[in-house]
Formats: sequence, structure tokens, C-alpha cells
Amino acid sequence: MTAVPPTRTVRRVSSGSSGTGRPTSGARPPRPSSAAQRAALSEVAAEAVTAFERHLAAETGRSAHTVRAYVGDVVSLLDHAARLGRHGPAELDVQTLRSWLAKLRSTGAAPTTLARRAAAGRVFTAWAAHTGRVAEDPGILLGTPKSRRPLPAVLRADQAAALMRQPTHPDGAGDAASVPGTTAAAGPGEADRGAGGDSAGGWSDRSPGAGRDTISTFDDIGASDPLELRDRLAVELLYATGIRVGELCAVDVDDLDRERRLVRVLGKGGRERVVPYGIPADQALDRYLSAGRPRLWRPTSGPALLLGARGRRIDPREVRRTVHSRVRQVDGAPDIGPHGLRHSAATHLLEGGADLRSVQELLGHATLGTTQIYTHVSVERLRAAYRRAHPRA
Repeated sequence: MTAVPPTRTVRRVSSGSSGTGRPTSGARPPRPSSAAQRAALSEVAAEAVTAFERHLAAETGRSAHTVRAYVGDVVSLLDHAARLGRHGPAELDVQTLRSWLAKLRSTGAAPTTLARRAAAGRVFTAWAAHTGRVAEDPGILLGTPKSRRPLPAVLRADQAAALMRQPTHPDGAGDAASVPGTTAAAGPGEADRGAGGDSAGGWSDRSPGAGRDTISTFDDIGASDPLELRDRLAVELLYATGIRVGELCAVDVDDLDRERRLVRVLGKGGRERVVPYGIPADQALDRYLSAGRPRLWRPTSGPALLLGARGRRIDPREVRRTVHSRVRQVDGAPDIGPHGLRHSAATHLLEGGADLRSVQELLGHATLGTTQIYTHVSVERLRAAYRRAHPRA
């Protein structure tokens, strides 16, 4: 009797499965890009998006980042509406808006993301009603998804002081080798540093809330390293003033009032404000302007304060890399970037006795409610200290 060979079962592995043939958990088809969604819109929807984008950029004074985010949200909304058979703003209704947010939530969108998208949808429908593209504004019936805003990570005052006292180039020699006349060798991955643009600078005061009797003199900085002088100034400025990284990178030399130690910045919505800076930042500024910027300057540099290795205005991405790199060297510090230094500055100001309205003006917040998040940070730190120290906590 001839033996029958056992039957071999061949399992096909689909794109949504693992190598074992079992479906992978959470596997989803790739989402189409915003550009692809926009290209697929109907002619009337595409025209509305273009007009809305022009309105945001030219008439409302919103930043390029906000315009890009809102336009992407509106494209997502109109793409969802088209899949429901509604091919233009005139066919939008509150049910469409709500189903759009529900779909986003089902795909894992965070509450903060849903709140921003709901805001973008309301701005768009209000504009569409104002321009006659929709008979009535359906966005006024759309609620805002509730989101619990997480408390921002901040440095302690002693960690901030340690950050300002860091030795030269904690991660290596930086891009000093690419600057003419600088002899330091570039460290791994540093050859392209500064290529994205060039910088601007600002001010710094004594550490808010702590270390008020100590003034940083930057004695450890070598005069032959202009990029180190620039980086130290940038970190000092971000923490001491609490300005945004984009505001920092846009500062020109003429924006500084050296006599009164003030810096003029242009914030969100084109709102201009003047922020004070203190003695440590003024010292860092002296060192950079005398031994740093002249070495980085090129005929094409223009008025930018902080310059990159190639003489252009520094790119915000370079500042973010610098801050993350330096904060990593501080023991126990959270991984924060420039915005984390802004959070830290605001928290330390409040802990040091500054009133909320003054902090709002320094940070350039449009509403006091935005600034109030830092009062929660201070209260949480107080509670933590109480639990650690009080015998009946």
C-alpha cells in the first residue's frame, strides 16, 4: 500500500498580518496624505480651500504653521464629506461635522487633536457662511471635545542653573570646524550643523525663583568658538525671556535695546511685544557680539542676530537640537526642548512671586486662560513637596 504524503497547508500572509499568518493588532491601512486628499476634492471644494487659505494668511495674521494646520484639517473635513456624498461647503451640516470628529476619534486621535480640528472646522464654516458659500453656519452647533490638558514638563530651578553652567559643547565640538579660523574638530553627526539657517538671540535674567545671587559669566567658553557662544546665548535667552523658538530665531540686531536690556519680538498673530532681559544674558550677548557673530557673519547675513555656520539666520530645528542635547546632560532633567524652557521660565516666575497678568504679557498669550496652566504646575509641585516633607501628609 502506497503511503500518502501529508497535505501541506499554505498560509498566505496578508498586508494586515504578521509573519505567522495572524492579524497584527492595530494594523490599519495607510492614510492618504493631505496633498492627495486635496487633489481629489471637487472643483468647488478645492476653490473654497484655496480661498480659505488665502483668507487665513492675508486677513487674519495667523502664523504659517497655524495656516498649514487649519488647511489640512479643512481638507480632511471636506474629504470626509465627499465620502458621504456631500461635495462642497454648501452641503455641510452639523451631522457631517460630528461624524468627521467621530471618525477621527475612532482612529486614535488625541482629545487635544480633536479639539483643534473642531476649532478649525468652526472657523471654516463661519468663514463659509460669511462669504456666502453656505446658507447657515453649522459650526455654531458643534461642541468642543473635552480634553484634559497635561501639565507641561519643566526644569527645577537648580536644573535650570545647572543647564546654564554646562561646560563647552557637552556632546562634542559642534560645528566649529566649519567656521573659518576655528580649529575644533567636528564631532560625529555635527558636520551639517547650522546648514538649515542662521540664528537670532536675546536676553536672560537671573534664574527666576532661585539662584538670584549667582550671575553666569561664561568663563569656561573659549573665545575661538563662535558657535558655542551662540548656543549658550540661545539657551540663556529662551529660559530667561520665555520667548518662543520662532520668535528667538526672528530677532534682529536692531531689535535689541542694550541700554535698557529689552528685546522686541513678533509673536503669534503679528502681535509685537517687548521683553526684558537681565545681566547674565547681557554678558552672553557681549561675548557673542564681540567674538561670535563677527566670525559667522557673511555679506548675505543681513540683520539676523544669531547666525549659523554658513552665515544664514539660524533654523529653529538647530536650536531645538541644541536645547535637547544640552538638557540631556543635566542629571534628572526631563527631556524638553525650547518650549520646555518657556514652560520652565513661566513656572519659575510664578513661584518667585510674579503675578499672572505680568507673566501673560511676557509670554505674549492672547488670553489669561492660556497662562493659567502654569499655576497648576506650581500647585502640583507644592503638593509634591508637601507629601515628601510633612509628617502628616
